[in-house]
Amino acid sequence: MGRRSSGSAAAGTARMFRDRKEAGRVLAGLLEAHRGDADVIVLGLARGGIPVAWEVASALGAPLDAFVVRKIGAPHHEEFAVGALASGGRLVINDDVVRDLRISAEQLRAVVDREGRELIRREAVYRQGRPPVDVSGRTVIVVDDGLATGSSMFAAIDTLRAQDPAKIIVAVPAAPESTCRELASMVDEMVCATMPSPFLSVGESFWDFTQVTDREVQDLLSTSTTTQGVDERGAATGSGSAVDAIRAIAVEAPCGVPSPAAILDLVGDANVVLIGESSHGTHEFYSARAEITKRLIEEAGFDAVAAEADWPDAYRVDRYVRGGGTDTSAEMALRGFERFPGWMWRNTVMEGFTQWLRDRNDGIADPRLHTGFYGLDLYSLHRSMNQVIEYLDAVDPDAAARARERYGCFDLVTGEDGQSYGYAAAFGAGETCEAQVVDQLVELRASAAAYAHRDGQIAADELFHAERNAASVRDAEAYYRTMFGGRVSSWNLRDRHMADTLDALIVHLGHRTGAPAKVVVWAHNSHVGDARATEMGVQGELTVGQLVRERYGDSCRLIGMTTHEGTVTASSTWGGDAECKVVRPSLSTSIEALLHESVGDTDGFMIPTTVHRRAVEVASATRLERVIGVIYRPDTERQSHYFHARAGDQFDAIIHIDRTTALEPLERTSLWVTGQIPETYPSAL
Repeated sequence: MGRRSSGSAAAGTARMFRDRKEAGRVLAGLLEAHRGDADVIVLGLARGGIPVAWEVASALGAPLDAFVVRKIGAPHHEEFAVGALASGGRLVINDDVVRDLRISAEQLRAVVDREGRELIRREAVYRQGRPPVDVSGRTVIVVDDGLATGSSMFAAIDTLRAQDPAKIIVAVPAAPESTCRELASMVDEMVCATMPSPFLSVGESFWDFTQVTDREVQDLLSTSTTTQGVDERGAATGSGSAVDAIRAIAVEAPCGVPSPAAILDLVGDANVVLIGESSHGTHEFYSARAEITKRLIEEAGFDAVAAEADWPDAYRVDRYVRGGGTDTSAEMALRGFERFPGWMWRNTVMEGFTQWLRDRNDGIADPRLHTGFYGLDLYSLHRSMNQVIEYLDAVDPDAAARARERYGCFDLVTGEDGQSYGYAAAFGAGETCEAQVVDQLVELRASAAAYAHRDGQIAADELFHAERNAASVRDAEAYYRTMFGGRVSSWNLRDRHMADTLDALIVHLGHRTGAPAKVVVWAHNSHVGDARATEMGVQGELTVGQLVRERYGDSCRLIGMTTHEGTVTASSTWGGDAECKVVRPSLSTSIEALLHESVGDTDGFMIPTTVHRRAVEVASATRLERVIGVIYRPDTERQSHYFHARAGDQFDAIIHIDRTTALEPLERTSLWVTGQIPETYPSAL
């Protein structure tokens, strides 16, 4: 299967839209309910809004016209709008701003006269004698390439209102939330594809924001949007709905599991496969991911699973599945996962997969070929410290004493709570332990050669385990120290740690087997997906998926999972009990809603996002995407659980399971069991 070049636009920046054309296609998807409506007319604010509006009009099969609006800038500060002048001579002025800036009537009149002459010139150039379209009684969709203060759009709405349209709809790719809310109170429908925060400028949402010329406007207005053309292959351009495009490439995946052939075709010769989930509490996500991973292990020779789990807890599972340790069952091996949320790894699906790994490894004589299970995360501050000391006690008691002294810094600052340490360090309530944890890692690595040659492969594995624990302590210290300074810095530190741990694991396994290691990664979509195709990337966040693509290029695959509705295991607060909660149907402008409409008679399907031109366009359009972690707050669904993303650029494939059920914890609380009881119980019996 073909893949995108690592030098593509999606890999080069964090902005949401490649250009105005892509922004128009995104808006067209959000306005698809109006497709084929004979009463619809699309007006593009000239000049920048015309390329966006053309894509909208073409997708909807609606006529297009230009609506000329000229910003009235403050004298000597033209970029600062004090009002706008629209087609038909309608003038909108912000009297408060004019008064505050002490702009005289003569100054204002001079600016209005100048902009009025330019407005007349542009209308003559664009229309070439054609009269403006009659909007009376019609649904008018007014499109621009973005809004800042919204002054131009206010003038357009004021002018159009006097022409008695049936409805006024405003659609823009990007605008501040405050502007979108203000306009929403003035029109029948407001469509803001993205609302960046902080909002810097319209151009910040585009890779290519080249100024539109009069000639481009003329060419677009003279190109029909109500008849379909053909491309160089003879295929209809702009034809077929987004649902049709998705159905054209959907690969059947019952219960979220594609056929072995489809999986192997997607993975190809990749050595690193990241499989995501859009919640940490969905049975079908865990089950499908486990089944896909089994096939990759058995049929593609994958060596290990690396999960969004703490290193020492996962290492206990690894010892069990590879025939070591003292645990006598999969359930016992999973008891190390004590930190909230326990159900994330202590669940029935994970128990079954852990036992499957153990049974498979028992049938393989060469231990170097056993499949392992490892953790990538960094929350295990104190557990990792204890395991470093435990290792050194066995191999170098003097070094163990030095480790105890260094790690004792944390006991002086706080107790067992990493967040308490972070708070104290961030706000000057105690010293930091940064130097101590770095020194310990440096010493351990310096002694690695001596430790590694004690007992062959077993010693090498134990040393690697200790070194990873020491690295986890170093990065956990930095994480907790920065977590009160801002989300972006702590998020990035955590995902870099996970990516670095994955790199170290691949190198270690390669030394063990003498061949390039192949690893499956399990993590949330928000880590697996490429941040550069998301709103997270706009805010400066990076992800494991982005780092893996940068480091491994064509040798990796990123797979996301989505659902439309069902139930989920989650908590209402951090540290709270597991609850079985109802997942609301996905929002209408989300990728999940589009996939729901595309399901048909299947319960699950997979979309490869790098094939079929039209489907790639659809999948790569900016839409809302849902994320449920370990907390689910349906009462604040939009604010708490959605962000904007281009799913087609974020993942190499998306697996959609339309209706899903809650993951079953190994310890089922009364609160979780209560959530399983239908609302009609027992009256429906």
